[in-house]
Amino acid sequence: MSDDLEVSETYSIGQHRDRIIGGPIFRTLLWLGVPLLLNQLIVVVYNVADAYWLSLYEEVSIGVPRQVWPVIMLFMAILNALTAANQSTVSQYIGAKNFKEASLSASRFFTVSFITGAAMCTLLLTLREFIFSWLISVPPEIHEDVMKYSAVISFDVFFNCIVFTYATLLGSIGDTKKPAIINGIAVGLNILLDPFLVLGIGPFPRLGVVGASITDVLGKIISMIALAYVIRRKYPDLKIGFTKDIDFEWARLVIRIGLPVLIFGLTNGFAFLFQLKIINLLGIIAATAYSIGFIIMDMVDGALWGLVGANAIMVGQNLGAGNNDRAREISFKSALFLFSIVAIGVVIIYPLRMGMVDIFADDPAIISETELFLRTLLPTLPFFGLFMIAMSTGRGSGHTTFPTLIGILRLWVVRIALGYYLAFSISMGALGAWLAISLSNIVGGIPAILWIKYGGWAKAIIEKKIVSTTSKTITSQKEDN
Repeated sequence: MSDDLEVSETYSIGQHRDRIIGGPIFRTLLWLGVPLLLNQLIVVVYNVADAYWLSLYEEVSIGVPRQVWPVIMLFMAILNALTAANQSTVSQYIGAKNFKEASLSASRFFTVSFITGAAMCTLLLTLREFIFSWLISVPPEIHEDVMKYSAVISFDVFFNCIVFTYATLLGSIGDTKKPAIINGIAVGLNILLDPFLVLGIGPFPRLGVVGASITDVLGKIISMIALAYVIRRKYPDLKIGFTKDIDFEWARLVIRIGLPVLIFGLTNGFAFLFQLKIINLLGIIAATAYSIGFIIMDMVDGALWGLVGANAIMVGQNLGAGNNDRAREISFKSALFLFSIVAIGVVIIYPLRMGMVDIFADDPAIISETELFLRTLLPTLPFFGLFMIAMSTGRGSGHTTFPTLIGILRLWVVRIALGYYLAFSISMGALGAWLAISLSNIVGGIPAILWIKYGGWAKAIIEKKIVSTTSKTITSQKEDN
């Protein structure tokens, strides 16, 4: 077993605190972010491999996962809201050295996430016929495959809730390496199994999109078991389990922090559903080009998810420790750094885009449409990076309202309303939809960097317990909200 997963030695959940609140910003950002980045790149490799095997099974099958993705995004809105609230509270309690409250918050988080995951799995199984047949009008060429794929992925939603909870709690501690290693192993197994189950190599049946979804579920089960084992053995002072101790104050704080994120998640999910409906109304060529284009764009913005997660952890723990100015500096430098990294990725990928499209498609119409999609969207991806840093800053600080409003604006006003107008009202077709998506990145990025630099978010939201050095009496004070 890797040294990174060795569990015979235990650590305090506060072991990384001093480095996070006092270490060099860029070095600490990379220390926390690189494991998350590598983890995301592994996921990108899996998505690329998955798309490749599906393209060999049937070219238009590439579009099946992308049809289901916004639905999953909608169903995961509650989990994302819970994560935003609990990442900020747990990381800030650790920053304040209040490990008992950190454990209690973690158990409440786990309990509610488990119940939420079970409910979402059941709901998706029940409503998927209505969603895919009527709500987003899946093209008839792939409708049957979408129904099969979504049935299996419903269980992936449940297991992902638990995996995401464990990974978030480890990240709040400052341990981003072990979740990355575990997920990397699980995704590696997915990549190995994919061609056998998708294409029916050897004794395995030819399952197509169902095979791809089964490997996803198997990967989540492996990750869930391994993460639970690591937390229990490596960090025994982080007590996580089912609890009935879910009081009004905790719920009120979670609602206050998480409600804007929930609203954003729901509006985000419905926006992507309507965006997908617009694309589907343009036909199977546009739907397939949309799917291939985002697979390639994921290669460029893979750096987003590692550095975004690291920024949230650093902001949360520094605010908990009272380092408000340092928290703002972390967020601003993270935004500029991420903008630069994604811009470099765009410069590398842009001239290679045609060759990359050829890997996934043979139909000249699909190739041409996908190239147009990439030519329109790639240059604006760095601005999307600024928006994502603003979202992670909101999650780390607990001040989530303004980033949520930006997100609603960029999706509903620009992507949906403007996209529909350009595509249908003035007959620009797919190009109109691509232009609206591209413009939404800029509309989200510019106000995001201004909020990071000048907004009033740099203050903690937790209740601190301060021990007097003379009387040892405990008083409570709340930070201004």
